[in-house]
Amino acid sequence: MEDPVVFEEDPGTSSRIHPLQWPKFRELLSYARPGDTVHISEMFRLVRGTGHILDVLDVLHRDRLALRIHDGAFSAMDLTARHPRTGELLSTVKFMVQTLAAADERVVRCGARSRVCG
Repeated sequence: MEDPVVFEEDPGTSSRIHPLQWPKFRELLSYARPGDTVHISEMFRLVRGTGHILDVLDVLHRDRLALRIHDGAFSAMDLTARHPRTGELLSTVKFMVQTLAAADERVVRCGARSRVCG
């Protein structure tokens, strides 16, 4: 087994930048080959919101890369697995993200018109 190659993002990289635009993450994606595993300590080190996690997982699936999270809420799951239950989980998360985004948009639009929305 080869020694792992480490890609560490500069601590000054803004979390406002989409993870797929981070210089070191882009370098990692260019370096990685199908079947490789991306290891991260905790999910929040890579993504700040559920919208970003779905984008990142889409790219990892496309490039046939596995994701191993070593600590936190997602450490027991392989979110990149091609398993029906994983698909169900991600579909649920995606639906929740879309629903929350739509609700947030509605509140913003309503807030501009009046203080109370029905």
